[in-house]
Amino acid sequence: MFRTLTRPGPASSASPYLIGVLFCAAGTALYSVNDMAIKHLSGGYALHQVILIRALIGLSVLLPLIARSRAGFAQLRTRRPLRHLIRVVTILLSNSAFYLGLAALPMADAAAVSYTSPLFVTALSVLALGERAGPRRWLAVALGLLGTLLILRPGSGVLQGAALLVLLSSVLYASSNLMARSMRETESAMTCSFYSIIGFVVLSLVMGFSFGGGHMASAEGVWQFLFRPWVWPPMQDWPWFLLTGTSVTLGGLMVTQAYRTTEAGMVAPFEYVGMPMAILWGVIIFDTLPDLTSFAGIALICGAGIYVIWREAVLARRAKT
Repeated sequence: MFRTLTRPGPASSASPYLIGVLFCAAGTALYSVNDMAIKHLSGGYALHQVILIRALIGLSVLLPLIARSRAGFAQLRTRRPLRHLIRVVTILLSNSAFYLGLAALPMADAAAVSYTSPLFVTALSVLALGERAGPRRWLAVALGLLGTLLILRPGSGVLQGAALLVLLSSVLYASSNLMARSMRETESAMTCSFYSIIGFVVLSLVMGFSFGGGHMASAEGVWQFLFRPWVWPPMQDWPWFLLTGTSVTLGGLMVTQAYRTTEAGMVAPFEYVGMPMAILWGVIIFDTLPDLTSFAGIALICGAGIYVIWREAVLARRAKT
């Protein structure tokens, strides 16, 4: 399914790798904006209503991009409808689990749990898809895991309840990214994003007709975000909806493109960019600041990514000499 990684020779360039990393990092940063906006909206709206409005806004952003692209709307004709369906269902389950957990957790804690996803990507790419991860990438994964453990501090109560939903989401998210890579030869990033958004629209409408009337509004805790009745948003909330719809669409295009064009184990560590972003939004929007132990974990995670970039740059220079 996936090609085995080989080190580029003198005639090749490191630019595809660097572009993949930049797309992944920028897309992840936009995902953090989306997460911040949804957490802000989670106190007054049902999850499926937020998803529907976000999807419709995202579709209004994506369709003009498709129209202006070289392949146009012809690229939406797919040879792999079943794989798209499986990927869309996986993304829907991942998003639903994550946002339910995010509503009940501080952004930093939710990000810490969700950013185990790159670890799953690397492991799955090796074990299930035949890719090879060199010792430097495994070192980056190990440092990222150590940093994540410092933030989570198992036994402190973080890994309970809502955090388990976020952990489930990270596994599903890793799987969806690997599916995008497996379709890279025939499907564009815009095609994958289009079918994902259509899936969100369909699911949210089904959930809205099922739960949106408020007859299950007595649910408590994290489930209240799922079963709350639909309401018409006031004007002051529409900028937040626009923010989530735009950021998740553009971020989704970037991350999907990164996984389509670059080996999964290479780009996965750079999803850790979302960790400091989550800390930033927690401080600015929700007035929550992690302690020193959490900051030590962030430093390890970011340091692992910087180390990988440096090593790849050194190897690329050696290949050209």
